[in-house]
Amino acid sequence: MRPLELDDMVGQRRLLAEGSALRRAIESGHVHSMILWGPPGCGKTTLALLLARYSDAEFRAISAVLSGLPEVRKVLAEAEHRFAEGRRTVLFVDEVHRFNKVQQDAFLPHIERGTILFVGATTENPSFELNSALLSRCRVHVLEAVSPEDIEHALRLALADSTRGLGDRDVRASDACLSQIARAADGDVRRALTLLEIAAELAAGEGGEITEATLLQVLADRTRRFDKGGEQFYDQISALHKSVRSSNPDAALYWLARMLDGGCDPIYLARRLTRMAVEDIGLADPRALQMATDAWDAYDRLGSPEGELALAQLTLYLASTAKSNAAYTAYKMAQRDVAEHGTQDVPLHLRNAPTRLMKSLGYGKDYQYDHDAEDGVALGQTGFPDAMGEREYYQPVPRGLEIKLKEKLDRLRSARARAQGRGDS
Repeated sequence: MRPLELDDMVGQRRLLAEGSALRRAIESGHVHSMILWGPPGCGKTTLALLLARYSDAEFRAISAVLSGLPEVRKVLAEAEHRFAEGRRTVLFVDEVHRFNKVQQDAFLPHIERGTILFVGATTENPSFELNSALLSRCRVHVLEAVSPEDIEHALRLALADSTRGLGDRDVRASDACLSQIARAADGDVRRALTLLEIAAELAAGEGGEITEATLLQVLADRTRRFDKGGEQFYDQISALHKSVRSSNPDAALYWLARMLDGGCDPIYLARRLTRMAVEDIGLADPRALQMATDAWDAYDRLGSPEGELALAQLTLYLASTAKSNAAYTAYKMAQRDVAEHGTQDVPLHLRNAPTRLMKSLGYGKDYQYDHDAEDGVALGQTGFPDAMGEREYYQPVPRGLEIKLKEKLDRLRSARARAQGRGDS
């Protein structure tokens, strides 16, 4: 059922719209080397085949998973020979991001000379996975996951086509069943056609009718798209973190469920949720950190699936409670000062003096013991190196427990500034 004409392509309406730059280039036969970036089953291989057909070029395909440098060199040598005879080659490299730098560099001179029309397919972000030298010689086209409506259209074509599809098998399916398959395919046309074919084989013994009972068998173990090490992984953990930060417990719970459904390691999620407790909730609600470590411990004890409920409960709490990044921001400011000011001496009054020599050198001299001071705070002494002076990193926000912390710190800082002759802070 692979399309033989541009008009037969399912999905990619934006990229291949009438009058679009890529469509005009393909139809005129003047195509360029390119990277096709998109999820599985969205039409990358099909588009490469159409490029070769419209350009009247030889189509050669290699897989970065299965091919090494010797095979790459062999294919490139064949393309050189073909080019010398006046015929071009569309070289399609599937999973191009799996090639290392040396392997990717092997294509560069051939792309520059025009020996090949290079078409690399990748499911990963080219900015991170491909060499800048290869990217600079190719145009990146982004393909999107195919919509359920477009996948339904492809399924109907497959049922009707008696030459390349299932038209000669007298297979029937209701719109509701086709819609179910299309949704289960999760944007992957190839997967949808595979599911349809399995359903058709099962339906052969049931009069050719694909029913809900048939689909119950076919779709029982379907999974959603999720790449544990790829961009989808980082996009989804980003969505989870930002939903917690935005105090949207429903969205946060959805992304947690998506990642668990996709096979993400629950311990990784426990670690990231703990990070959220200290970065985004902080001292606005110190209970969040305790709850995070408790949920982590609960998962360790219970395992899956029972322990996942502890992570869900934690996610809901983190997203619902008061937020503050004041501690996170204060720590970053302190780190910058450490880097900027280098190794500063500890003020003498703060140094420990366990020996007579140290005392004679002034260690601990003029130190004011806070418990003996009024209100338990010795305001007249600094806690910073002499060359730096006082600093104020921590700025509590007017939310949660930090409301009280802010009130107290504002009073102390003002009193400390007056006592040290720095005026009102």
